[in-house]
Amino acid sequence: MLQDRFAHLLLRGGVAFAFLYPAIDAFFDPYSWLGYFPKFMHGILPDAVLLHSFGAVEVVLALWILSGKKIFWPSTVATLMLAAITLLNLQDFQIVFRDVSIALMSAALATYAYPQELYSTDAARV
Repeated sequence: MLQDRFAHLLLRGGVAFAFLYPAIDAFFDPYSWLGYFPKFMHGILPDAVLLHSFGAVEVVLALWILSGKKIFWPSTVATLMLAAITLLNLQDFQIVFRDVSIALMSAALATYAYPQELYSTDAARV
């Protein structure tokens, strides 16, 4: 049981880090991150607003995942976001290939939480 909790914590920490780092680094080096947005998204909002709004979503998602509360939902969103980032940046697959691994980690979290969260009224979880 203790091993399960620790493994769950490691998965949550790994996924959360993958969302916190780019959001924080974008404040110091925004031009390194703007290139990962598809061209059709540029111009909808100013680039800085687009980047930092996405960063705010990443921070909220990371903190929610770290909290371990109702983990199915943020893990599912994280999986979809990472899949979209990968698919929309296939030309940079040598860089974004790691996102596939992180997406699978978040999918594992969502899969683990699925039966307990959606079909149980008991909020006690790992």
